[in-house]
Amino acid sequence: MSPDTATIRAMAFIEASGLVKTYHPRGAPVVRALDGLDLSVPEGTVAALLGPNGAGKTTTVKVLTTLIRPDAGSATIDGVDVLADPQQIRRMSGASGQYAAVDENLTGFENLFMVGMLYHLGRRRAAQRARELIELFDLVDAQNRPVKGFSGGMRRRIDLAGALVINPPVLFLDEPTTGLDPRSRLALWDVIETLVAGGTTVLLTTQYLEEADRLADSISIIDNGRVIAKGTADELKSSVGGQRIAVSLVSESDADAMREILSRYGSGPVASDGARGLVVPVSNGADALSRIMTDTAAAGVELHDAGMRRPTLDDVFLQLTGHAAEQAGDEEEAA
Repeated sequence: MSPDTATIRAMAFIEASGLVKTYHPRGAPVVRALDGLDLSVPEGTVAALLGPNGAGKTTTVKVLTTLIRPDAGSATIDGVDVLADPQQIRRMSGASGQYAAVDENLTGFENLFMVGMLYHLGRRRAAQRARELIELFDLVDAQNRPVKGFSGGMRRRIDLAGALVINPPVLFLDEPTTGLDPRSRLALWDVIETLVAGGTTVLLTTQYLEEADRLADSISIIDNGRVIAKGTADELKSSVGGQRIAVSLVSESDADAMREILSRYGSGPVASDGARGLVVPVSNGADALSRIMTDTAAAGVELHDAGMRRPTLDDVFLQLTGHAAEQAGDEEEAA
């Protein structure tokens, strides 16, 4: 192990090594949800887990939050062994799942107060912490209303606030903004950034590449239960190299003809980019674009627009996993 590697491992706040988890569904083949997964997250940073359905993202979070035990491997959080001391891990961790876990019949304040009492904070401290979180999440005007009348974004904020009642040093977020409108998603991103600025370590899973690009200091792409690539967003984008030619068609009926044109000059496969968009990697962007535009005009294919761009996280995801991120959707792993 090199000195640099040793230093990084010593500084890791969340660390997992060789995690294995298999499920044996009745009447179905064995599912290997984790297959020797390794993970290292420095203190006070955001690490994002990206991957297709069943890749192992949610299983990883469940292991680290002591909800399930792995069949093999080890994990620590701030030096505490996840398997040997699960009670201590629960005392120092906050977690928010894919769906808001709140009592709809209680008010926003009562939900947070209840969580504080369950953590044995005492009535005075539980009420004080509930008020602090109500203010942090901009829910003052709604704090005395039953949660059943809250919007999806407000429910998500209350759920995340509940994960922060004990002011945990580490926070696990499993697709925290799934189903939120763009405004609510941006507001939640602001809250997460504020928490990290205060020293919280965050591990999140997400299906939104923009979310990982915005929040994550490091991104681990998971497929078939193991990490297949890791780095910053810029490092991952650079790893696929080259430029991309992206076009937007006026008519979907021209898609096959446009794919054939793009394939003539691409250095990789042509991929869909939205309903009427196509994108292809190229080695010489300016020359390829000029030739593509000439052939497109000759074929009578109409375009809304066309141009060169740098690789995106979606390009990385596509190259490493074989499909675009929007096909991943919500993860439904074996339980």
